[in-house]
Amino acid sequence: MTFSGAGVVVTGAGSGIGRATAVHLASLGAEVVVADLDTGGGEETVETIRAEGGTATFVHADVADPDSVDELIERAVRHLGGLDLAVNNAGIGHAPSDLHELEIETWDQVLGVDLRGTFLCLRAELKVMVDAGHGSVVNMASNAGLKNAPGMAAYTAAKHGVIGLTKNAALQYARRNIRINAICPGTVLTAGLAAFPEENQREWAELIPMGRIASTEEIAQAVAYLLSDQAAFITGIGLLIDGGLMYD
Repeated sequence: MTFSGAGVVVTGAGSGIGRATAVHLASLGAEVVVADLDTGGGEETVETIRAEGGTATFVHADVADPDSVDELIERAVRHLGGLDLAVNNAGIGHAPSDLHELEIETWDQVLGVDLRGTFLCLRAELKVMVDAGHGSVVNMASNAGLKNAPGMAAYTAAKHGVIGLTKNAALQYARRNIRINAICPGTVLTAGLAAFPEENQREWAELIPMGRIASTEEIAQAVAYLLSDQAAFITGIGLLIDGGLMYD
């Protein structure tokens, strides 16, 4: 698998799955625009890519802000000379809460980043890809987009929305040589999860039929596959990567 000569934008690439994805795509030859609200994290991702011989640049972006998203894609197109691939990864969660106690502010924030942000990015990316006559996009959903995540009403609603948006857009653009898919990770060993005591991590791992937690690199590899020509006849799916948890 190679992405030599391809230009890609990865949002939320300052840490976690986004960083792993940006680094992996760069290792396969892609020129990466690293986008994140966290300037420090984004620049660290760029440094990591460059240290491994890859090509990357950082753009500060807030995916919940349409002007910021438009500026991101405009800058990416100028820098890359076009836009072949996109990974709409930026997202946030929230603390578990009963629905009747969920703050409206929390609901708006999570939906604003996770769903509206995905829409805004996809909308801007598609404008470029339609004109170019090709493209491949991966949106970051969750296994919570396919089932219930107890106490996580806003997150569950947002990720279900990402799946619906992905399917809708995939059919609209299938005849325009643009593929749009989603990834649905389960429990992933991000820096946030790794900060919890090892005992908690073992307990969560024991809930997974495969007996372990996914690495960010494993999710990145799946993203790369869906972006690649190896998945040329795949569009509109939500690829579940949760070690069998959903079907246990």
